[in-house]
Amino acid sequence: MGVGGWHWNDAWIFVSAVIAERLERDRAIHAALPVAGATLADLLAAADFLHHSVPSREDIEGSVRRLSGAGLITVDDDMFEVAPAGEQLWRTRPFSGLSSAVMTLQTQLNRSAEPGDADWTLTDQAYAAALREYRLRLADGR
Repeated sequence: MGVGGWHWNDAWIFVSAVIAERLERDRAIHAALPVAGATLADLLAAADFLHHSVPSREDIEGSVRRLSGAGLITVDDDMFEVAPAGEQLWRTRPFSGLSSAVMTLQTQLNRSAEPGDADWTLTDQAYAAALREYRLRLADGR
């Protein structure tokens, strides 16, 4: 789509949020802890798993603004969750494996929703801290 439309990074960040939130929900349930969503470090880990690269601060900020503004994800106290509209989008996508999930979701986004523009900022410090946490997890084998 054009400048104001959905970007490939939006689909990448959305699928990463779905994966990260589900992993964290499963961990919380198995440990009898409250379910609180996924952290930015969790999102970075899922994004790296999907695309073998870590999104930049700018990519995350722009995508989260569009996805959150469209009501597909929520961010509260730096915890990412897939909103009900995002769950619906995920559940109704044509089935594909994870290798093609981002492409499939980008097509779905272009067909079903307009990007939003939520007021959300990812500071350099918060991004650096999440990146550090993710790299420590890698070093620890988590």
